[in-house]
Amino acid sequence: MLLLLDREPTPMEQFRPYLRMLARMQLEARFQAKIDPSDIVQQTLFEAHQARGQFRGHSDRECIAWLRRILARNLADEVRKLRREKRDVGLEQSLQAAVDESSLRLERWLAADDSLPEHRAMRNEDVLQLAAAIEALPEDQRQAVVLHHLQGHSAADIAALLGRTEVAVAGLLRRGLKKLRVLLQAEEAE
Repeated sequence: MLLLLDREPTPMEQFRPYLRMLARMQLEARFQAKIDPSDIVQQTLFEAHQARGQFRGHSDRECIAWLRRILARNLADEVRKLRREKRDVGLEQSLQAAVDESSLRLERWLAADDSLPEHRAMRNEDVLQLAAAIEALPEDQRQAVVLHHLQGHSAADIAALLGRTEVAVAGLLRRGLKKLRVLLQAEEAE
């Protein structure tokens, strides 16, 4: 098991790229210039570290679910601050559902047909490696890959969102996937 909450260095750190990717995926375009996903993830990991004695799970999967709940709450808090509204439980629930859906899309992208326990454990590690590899992509390639493969947007939608042509988006996707393969193969070789 990868998760050892009471040892140094903080093993929850291994989830940082995954959480940062989920945070980026949930921030609306109008908030992206005002909210830094890295700050939200830092706050999430800090809160998790402080509350590690309250964590009752026994697996990485349970820890990831716990971290996603903390991340969703922190995202909702930051969006609420920008909107200057009172606490909106609906906002927190919708962000939690969106974070969970993004996580499921990521897992489905890697999913195998069978669900043997050892294969599920390998997929959990694969999700973390994929998230780290996506984080390592150049910004424009990362945006295109996330929008298309993890959020389900069409090339035309992505072109409109990024202010690019569909041909340019296709190039970003092609180069991004090629770079992902290289990064993941390098990870496997280590």
